[in-house]
Amino acid sequence: MTNAIKKIQNHYQSAIAGDMEKTHVDEWDMDIYYRKTYPFKDEAKILDLQAQGKMVEALVESLLVKARTKDGKRIFSDSDRFTLLNEADPGVITKVCTEINNAKHRAPVDTASKE
Repeated sequence: MTNAIKKIQNHYQSAIAGDMEKTHVDEWDMDIYYRKTYPFKDEAKILDLQAQGKMVEALVESLLVKARTKDGKRIFSDSDRFTLLNEADPGVITKVCTEINNAKHRAPVDTASKE
C-alpha cells in the first residue's frame, strides 16, 4: 500500500468516524441522522440517476441510502422506494435531501469560540 493510499484511507476513516449530524423533520415527526460523507458505492447509483436526468429518483435514492437512525442504521429500505416516490410530500423529501447532501459544505461549528 502506498503512502498516498494510506493518507486517503486515513482521511476517509476520520471523515466517517465523526458524530453524525441530525435534522428534525417536523412534517414526519422524526429525527434523521446523517454523515458528511459517503462511500462512492453509495453515491454511484445517485450519480447515475442524475446523469440520466432522473432527478426525483436520485433524491429518493439519496434519502434511502443516507437517512439513518441515531444508531447509524438505515431508516428506509429499498422496498420503501415506491412509497417515497408516490406517497410522500416532494417538498419534504427535497428539503431533507438538500440538508443531507449539503452537509459536507457546511463549516464545522466552533463551540470553543462561543465561550
